[in-house]
Parts: sequence; C-alpha cells; structure tokens
Amino acid sequence: MYLEKLLERPRHIEIQILGDQYGSVRHLYERDCSIQRRHQKVIEEAGAPGINREVIDSVADNVTRVMSEMQYDNIGTVEMLMGEDKSFAFLEMNTRLQVEHGVTEEVTGVDLVQSQILLAAGARLDVVLPKDISIEGHAIQARVYAEDPKRFFPSPGKLTIFRPPTSKNIRVETGYAQGRDVTPFYDPMIAKVIAYENTREQAILSLKEALKEFEIEGVKNNIPALLQALDSSEFKCGKIHTNSLSEIMAKNNN
Repeated sequence: MYLEKLLERPRHIEIQILGDQYGSVRHLYERDCSIQRRHQKVIEEAGAPGINREVIDSVADNVTRVMSEMQYDNIGTVEMLMGEDKSFAFLEMNTRLQVEHGVTEEVTGVDLVQSQILLAAGARLDVVLPKDISIEGHAIQARVYAEDPKRFFPSPGKLTIFRPPTSKNIRVETGYAQGRDVTPFYDPMIAKVIAYENTREQAILSLKEALKEFEIEGVKNNIPALLQALDSSEFKCGKIHTNSLSEIMAKNNN
C-alpha cells in the first residue's frame, strides 16, 4: 500500500529542461497542459497563464538545480500538478521530446530537436543554447484527434478530405495526408496545430480560426470540443484545471 496526496482541480504544469554531458542544465520555462480528456493533454500553451512570473521562475530554477545535482543529460520534462493553494507536487519525469515541445520552441526560438541531437553528440550546453533565453509572445497548441468529439472514442477510417489550415502564424505538424487511413492500432492524433502571437488573446483567436479552417472528412474529429474549450470563459481567463474540458462540455451540451 502507498499513499498519494489528493489535489482537487489541479493545473498540469511542466518545465522543459536541457542538460549536457558536463553537468550543465538549463530550463526553457514552463508549459500549461491542463486541458485534458481522460488524463490526456489536448491543449497546451507557453507560458502558463495567471501564475505570478516570480513563482513559476522559482519553480523552474529549483527543477534546474535538482536536475543539475543529478547530472541529468540531454532533454527532459518535469511534470507537476499545481494545487489551488499554488503549491506544486511532482508528477513524473519524461526523458524524451514531448508532443507539446513546439509551443516552447515558438516562444523561446530554440529548436529542441536539433538541440537534443547536438547534446547527444557531446556538444556543450553553452554552445547549443544562446546565452539569454526569454519568453517572447505566446503559443498555444491543439491536438487534433480522429475521435468522436463528445465521447472521445477513436474514429478510424480513410481521410477522404484532409486540408490543414494555412493561416499566418500557424504551424501544423502531421504525418497524415488526404487518402491515408487512420487505423485503430495507434494513438488517433492526426495533427498538431500551433498558433503563435504577441499575446495570449491573439493566440486564442488565431488558433480558433485555424481550427475552423481545418477540413477533415471520412473520420470524426475533436475540433468541436477544442473550439468549445477555446471559446469558454474559463479558458480565456486562465482559470483552468485538469477536469475543465469535461465541465465546459457538460455545461455547453446541457
């Protein structure tokens, strides 16, 4: 038997780090991944809204210190839950590139894929990363899944139409194309759509417009659920938690 602390309505906050083989570790700030379904992230953003900058920077600095003491090497993400009392509890460490790494790339200007390869080849961190890194602007990512937008059951089938958005300041990452099959054997994510703008409000608007522009036929998709989340007052004001999506959809569908 073991005990775990109960955190009600927590936010999912994670810190991106990079380390080299010579003991150096740096963080690339935080991501908020609180909009989830079945404990799976569907909307992620950098930086985290509504958290005092000094507080989150202190957490990131502590994470960096601990990882340095452990002589952590290469890329990693420290995932935490933030309680309503603003306390942080360790959740897990992912020793790999994250699905949501793109939002960090957008706000820091650092190519995380290139960085991890250079570090694995023995490069020093101060050569891989610029001397000064800061958060510039705001980025939000939506994961587009081939699934029912209400019950979130997978919806395999052929993509008879698949036209990703081409709007300005929108980044789309996908391994699918029109005519390809979405099989039932793997995760049903078919695209990541990332909006980058000067402000969070502008990023929300751009992401909504991009998702509306995305044309998908042949399979169901979760874009209606994503739009409900982005349109909600809870998301717009940054008062979100890991069960927010369920609450937003229950309110809108009653």
